[in-house]
Amino acid sequence: MKNNNKIAIVSASLGVGGAERFAGLLSFMLHDLGYEIHHIIISDEIDFEYQGTLVNLGKLFANEKGFFRAVKKGKYIANYLFENDIQVVIDNRSRPVFIREVFTKWIYGKRRTYFMVHSAKLDMYFSKGANYLYKKATKLVCVSKAIEDKICQKFNFKNTTTIYNPIIFPESLAPKPSNTPENYILFFGRLEEEIKNFTLLLTAFSQSKVYETGIHLLLIGEGSSKDFIIAKIKELQLEGFVTMLPFQNNITPYIQHAKYTILTSRFEGFPMSVVESLAAGIPVISVDCETGPKEIIQNNYNGLLVQNYDEKALSEAIHNLIFDENLYRICKNNAQKSVEHLSLTTIARHWKNLLEAK
Repeated sequence: MKNNNKIAIVSASLGVGGAERFAGLLSFMLHDLGYEIHHIIISDEIDFEYQGTLVNLGKLFANEKGFFRAVKKGKYIANYLFENDIQVVIDNRSRPVFIREVFTKWIYGKRRTYFMVHSAKLDMYFSKGANYLYKKATKLVCVSKAIEDKICQKFNFKNTTTIYNPIIFPESLAPKPSNTPENYILFFGRLEEEIKNFTLLLTAFSQSKVYETGIHLLLIGEGSSKDFIIAKIKELQLEGFVTMLPFQNNITPYIQHAKYTILTSRFEGFPMSVVESLAAGIPVISVDCETGPKEIIQNNYNGLLVQNYDEKALSEAIHNLIFDENLYRICKNNAQKSVEHLSLTTIARHWKNLLEAK
């Protein structure tokens, strides 16, 4: 262990999204390794459990407005890192604005800094001036190998590595939530059409006709596209077959009682919904988007991997995983063991090796 065992994890928040869920899990892993964890969050959103000290800038500067609010938050972070003698920072945010990240570079100074990259949409993490900002960072930590390859190809960086997101395996079967349909396919995540492509999901579900045999689609989450999704459900005349629920702090019971879960994203990083489903023993249908699903899903083994944007192929997959009992049994039996390499213990070991590397 280094002399300084304090780590600051800087995140947009601890609410709703996969990157935020990751930040909470990372804090438990690093705490168990003996590190002192400090969570610095920009917005006052806390849905996930975490370990360590919380610095909630959203609450501290709730009454501040505009540009000066951002400057005051930055100065507060700089002072906090200095006063608490924190020499290691894991930056878990998206970073699309160059000027803001120049300020961030000043805040972090010469500390060891690890920048997370959670998405294949690289402009969310690399603004113009990427070489200036990140070429000398301690490491750029990617959540999928495809993301790392894409970064290396685009920027020719030598300081990249891949560490997959960890998962927690449920210890037992939870009771079925009372607010769910009797039989359902599950989507859970952000309700953002530009990322998750609900048009594809709802259209393929409609074409599959599985609802005619009592199979419903359950959507769980929050996001700016909620009204769009409701309108699309109405347009496709699916009102009686699609149920929407808000974000759930404990998603595991909803996963465990689903027939399978589904992902139709335009792009991802390493989708937590996919690995959480498999860890719960539930198969997944996913489009082969950039990036992540094909590093997790083995087609016809633990789920189905479908060409992206193909309504017909997706509707057939939705139908087949309901009615092909042999295929379903194979995928369900293999689901949990297919992600054993993503356990907290295994991923924590990768982080330990990274943080203790010379």
